[in-house]
Amino acid sequence: MLFTWGALIQALLMLLVKASQRSFRDVSNCELNQKQQSDLNSFLWTIKRDPPSYFFGTIHVPYTRVWDFIPDNSKKAFQESSIVYFELDLTDPYTISALTSCQLLPQGENLQDVLPRDIYRRLKRHLDYVKLMMPSWMTPDQRGKGLYADYLFNAIAGNWERKRPVWVMLMVNSLTEADIKTRGVPVLDLYLAQEAERMRKRTGAVEKVEEQCHPLNGLNFSQVIFALNQTLLQQESLREGSVQVPYTTEDLIKHYNCGDLNSIIFNHETSQVPNFNNITLPPNEQITAQEIDSYFRQELIYKRNERMGKRVKALLEENPDKTFFFAFGAGHFLGNNTVIDVLRSQGYEVEHTPAGQPVSSGRSPKSPTIPLHAPYSTGQELEPSPPPGALPP
Repeated sequence: MLFTWGALIQALLMLLVKASQRSFRDVSNCELNQKQQSDLNSFLWTIKRDPPSYFFGTIHVPYTRVWDFIPDNSKKAFQESSIVYFELDLTDPYTISALTSCQLLPQGENLQDVLPRDIYRRLKRHLDYVKLMMPSWMTPDQRGKGLYADYLFNAIAGNWERKRPVWVMLMVNSLTEADIKTRGVPVLDLYLAQEAERMRKRTGAVEKVEEQCHPLNGLNFSQVIFALNQTLLQQESLREGSVQVPYTTEDLIKHYNCGDLNSIIFNHETSQVPNFNNITLPPNEQITAQEIDSYFRQELIYKRNERMGKRVKALLEENPDKTFFFAFGAGHFLGNNTVIDVLRSQGYEVEHTPAGQPVSSGRSPKSPTIPLHAPYSTGQELEPSPPPGALPP
């Protein structure tokens, strides 16, 4: 079983996200039945050309938690697009294999060999705690679908002693009660990939696994140990009840559904990358935290946005008569130096498309319809099934 890259990147976001709480809209009472189409939050942008193409911002959560809040015009843009592109193709067996391989230590090495003894001992104790608690964290619905605690634990944390410390850090941050309860339903980006396949659309990816993996593996050892230690300290404090999670997946879902583009957690005042900066840290550790923050911001955000934007431009130029739907993580479209900024710098006009605003049909042929409301699904996002006969790119 594979703990997918999207979940790992979201773990980065949720780790110690820099959130300007004062600027957030109060979404505690947000209810779908109180919202008209024109009131819905929109993560759709139109690339103005004939025919038009679209950017759509996703988050890595069960699609059933957000689908009914996604405006109808976003769904129509997806339906009428002939080509759908994602960051990675998680239905390709090569992608799955490469993602797994990049997380592993060199042959013959284990975590116990590379981690300081105290950190290894604390890590093992925490994972033992998670495994013990897993049955009580699972929902009746998950158990009814045939998910078992041991199976779920192994799907996320299996072979953990062979993983590189940076991936273990991200894994630990995802092994929380709230995140465990979301397992068993396809996440939004995977659901869109499945729908695109069902609707017989052409699909693709703008990145290679290695381009996403290598930046994480590029952190130096002392930085990784610092980050893993900070993560364990936070999880240990949560277990003891001495602190509360500063920003949860539930908060992320609420702001995606009910926030606005000025208050969403991906805005220019916040970070999509792990922020270990803490005023309680000693000065030397604050420097390390700032170095990690700067490294991730540059490698995982700005450089990727530049590369993704250039590849989007190339695809548009190679297919002038096609309508594309680019579904990337929402953070790639919000803040500074975004994918949208890259396209605009190349002369393209890209406009935010509010909910309720009609989208142009362009010249693309009609596709089968996509459900406007979330159907019940028992699909699992833990290990996407590759299509028959799929070959590596």
